[in-house]
Amino acid sequence: MLPARKTKRAFNSAGSGDCVFTPGSKRRRCVSSSSPISSAPETKAGGSDLLDSIPEDLVVSILRRLASTSRCPADFINVSMTCKRLNSLATSPLVLSRLSRKAFAVKAQNWSEAAHRFLKSCVHAGNLEACYTLGMIRFYCLQNRGNGTSLMAKAAIRSHAPSLYSLAVIQFNGSGGSKNDKDLRAGVALCARAAFLGHVDALRELGHCLQDGYGVPQKVSEGRRFLVQANARELIAVLSSGVKARSWLPQISTPNQSNGCPLLSDFGCNVPAPETHPANEFLADWFAVRGGDSSLGDGLRLCSHGGCGRPETRKHEFRRCSVCGVVNYCSRACQALDWKLRHKVECAPLEQDAAGDGEGDVSD
Repeated sequence: MLPARKTKRAFNSAGSGDCVFTPGSKRRRCVSSSSPISSAPETKAGGSDLLDSIPEDLVVSILRRLASTSRCPADFINVSMTCKRLNSLATSPLVLSRLSRKAFAVKAQNWSEAAHRFLKSCVHAGNLEACYTLGMIRFYCLQNRGNGTSLMAKAAIRSHAPSLYSLAVIQFNGSGGSKNDKDLRAGVALCARAAFLGHVDALRELGHCLQDGYGVPQKVSEGRRFLVQANARELIAVLSSGVKARSWLPQISTPNQSNGCPLLSDFGCNVPAPETHPANEFLADWFAVRGGDSSLGDGLRLCSHGGCGRPETRKHEFRRCSVCGVVNYCSRACQALDWKLRHKVECAPLEQDAAGDGEGDVSD
């Protein structure tokens, strides 16, 4: 008796979603045309992409949100490099105008013409932080005084507090010109505007001006009020920054009886230094990689507060410490910060003829 013949059996697709039995053929997977697998969009060359189906105004809205919350330049760059569409929309004025100041934290050693063009694009888009950052770079680093001042003024007109305060410092010191170019009244007016917007350094500067009668009629009690307000705002900013900052609270709530309440001090509470603005970080790095004070030449010096970065534009432009004569500051705000962070333990009396060669002394 002959052995039974074995045959291969499988299902073949005969139509849309139908499966028929066919002997002698290989088994195939039965897939319905209505299956979600077959209806998925193709992502190969020439196919469609889910991103292409999202409306452009929605993509721009998402990019604007990402731009305003960027914590470093890489956050924005990585998004713009995802695909051609995002790269095109990320460079639109609507998105560039919302970039956060941390997105402009370019390192001085990485400065290039491409970085310069990007900042200019942000300026043209109306970004105030870009106006301030590029204005500071051009005024102090590239020594383009007129254009740098114009960029900061563009932001100051729209109530950008750091720009207002920086212009006040320029007016107080006569930066970019001679000693006769100082305009104390203009400096006080700019400081008052920035102080109204809550700028801590401007509040402290205005308080000292009123207390000392510098560029404005002397009003000691009014000046003390601004100094207390600056100290209070500084303390609130530190306490609201995180849990670690609360370790400083016992020193403030139980002040030393010999020194009195730190809120009434000319230099504020002994709290951590505030976060440095990317523009000031750029200035400090720019001159540090070039040799610091020695890169300025002609006896010029940098502001002694490490978080400032401003250089003198002429000899003896900044006021020096009236006690030691070693350090010099572009403003009272920088003096107050540096006193708490460093100079308080370093300051020592020096000979009067060595300490009094500046345009004006500051008292510690």
